[in-house]
Amino acid sequence: MTTSPPSPVADDSPVGDDPPRDDPRGLGSRAAAVLVFGSSAAVLVVEIVALRLLAPYLGLTLETSTMVIGIALTAIALGSWLGGRIADQVDPHRLIAPALGVSGVVVALTPLLLRTTAQWSPALLLLVASATLLVPGALLSAVTPFVTKLRLTSLAETGTVVGRLSGVGTFGAIVGTVLTGFVLVSRLPVSSILIGLGTLLVLGAAVVGWRARRRRRATAVALATVVAGTLATGVAPGGCDAETRYHCAQVVADPDRDSGRTLVLDGLRHSYVDVEDPAYLRFAYVRAFASVVDTAFPEGDPLTAHHIGGGGLTFPRYLAAARPGTRSLVSEIDPGVVRIDRDRLGLGTGAATGIDVRVEDGRLGLRRLDAGGHDLVVGDAFGGVSAPWHLTTSQALKDVRRALDADGLYVANLIDHGELAFVRAEVATLAATFPHVALLGKPADIGLDPTASPVGGNMVVVASGRPVDAPAIQEALDARDVGWKITGGDDLATWTGNARVLTDDHAPVDQLLQPHPTRTAR
Repeated sequence: MTTSPPSPVADDSPVGDDPPRDDPRGLGSRAAAVLVFGSSAAVLVVEIVALRLLAPYLGLTLETSTMVIGIALTAIALGSWLGGRIADQVDPHRLIAPALGVSGVVVALTPLLLRTTAQWSPALLLLVASATLLVPGALLSAVTPFVTKLRLTSLAETGTVVGRLSGVGTFGAIVGTVLTGFVLVSRLPVSSILIGLGTLLVLGAAVVGWRARRRRRATAVALATVVAGTLATGVAPGGCDAETRYHCAQVVADPDRDSGRTLVLDGLRHSYVDVEDPAYLRFAYVRAFASVVDTAFPEGDPLTAHHIGGGGLTFPRYLAAARPGTRSLVSEIDPGVVRIDRDRLGLGTGAATGIDVRVEDGRLGLRRLDAGGHDLVVGDAFGGVSAPWHLTTSQALKDVRRALDADGLYVANLIDHGELAFVRAEVATLAATFPHVALLGKPADIGLDPTASPVGGNMVVVASGRPVDAPAIQEALDARDVGWKITGGDDLATWTGNARVLTDDHAPVDQLLQPHPTRTAR
């Protein structure tokens, strides 16, 4: 008698030691999605807020952004890789709560750690910043492989589970990015965002631990640490008077002048304002602005001016006082700075002062200007230690020239150090757009003192369709005791050399700049 072989039977047995679907310790699909979504979103929130937290100490430059993004991606890769390996060796039920709890504590303490380190041990700031990004980033990224391991109950659904959780994690990262950039940063201080996120993570760890009936004492300790860190953050050094959408802002009173105020943004002195005497100009570059404008236009005549960048609105106030009837339109991207101007720096209404401030990007503001409708355009916008690159290109400068009338004037504040490669490139770019260009600065910086090495700092560039009256400007500079010289023509062309023309397609401003350790804008 012949016996038929048994019919094949599909193997739906659980993989490895994973609990079957009816195991009370198993992780439901909704809980899995919430954990993956939340942890992925948290990683991106920490990354974006870390950029703002570090800006007062490292500057808001391409290098700082690249460093933070690189560390965040390293944390994600490390957490995903090690999390997967550990999940194959240890019951993931035991791992999720600690990952969330430790991450929450580190995230909540980050403002305190970074600001204290920047104050007392600046040399360690990069190390501490890297740790506060790597630790929570890696632990939160490890949550996804932990959850995936718990959800994989059958080889037949591997692709579905992995794909679904990967999609949920990506969506969480998108939501975290959008929520932070469009909502949280505009409404809350960065310290509050991180403390709140850390608290949520610790509470999440408490819920997961409660379900697994583990680590209740550890959760209590974590919550106590977060509370203590929150209280300590309130007295940590390096705090801001106000955290705006883009800056950590402070208004510092002048001990030598009762009505003097300095606006400090991300540790950089942006503006000095005398709230009672707008004709008083403290910073050298603003006195250079005044010297150029007072020379180019008849004394007291009102002007139609556009200002790219507002800050403390020092120069618009000066024009309003020195040239009654002047209409100044200001493009200032940060609404928080405008609020400070009104609440703490004595800015009156637009009708009373002739100053109209629009919250907008400077490049977009230029495009809205009527052709040939302005006597003066002033460039004084900065992001950290550098001018925003998209305001330095030949395309942006063509918009400036289009807005000026035939005798109009463009003056701009530039900052550079080292070989002054950025200023040379910007002068070359202006020379390709305007027929007449001049540069004002310290003699050693602008090539008029070959025996001295360049010092760097502020310089003012002037461009126009009409000739620049260099002798008259020099006389005005000397009268204001600026200590600067002016150069133009062949001397300036020789100083500029073969510097590149900056374009929208290629404007490596951050690479051309060589930031100086002194954090001033004077």
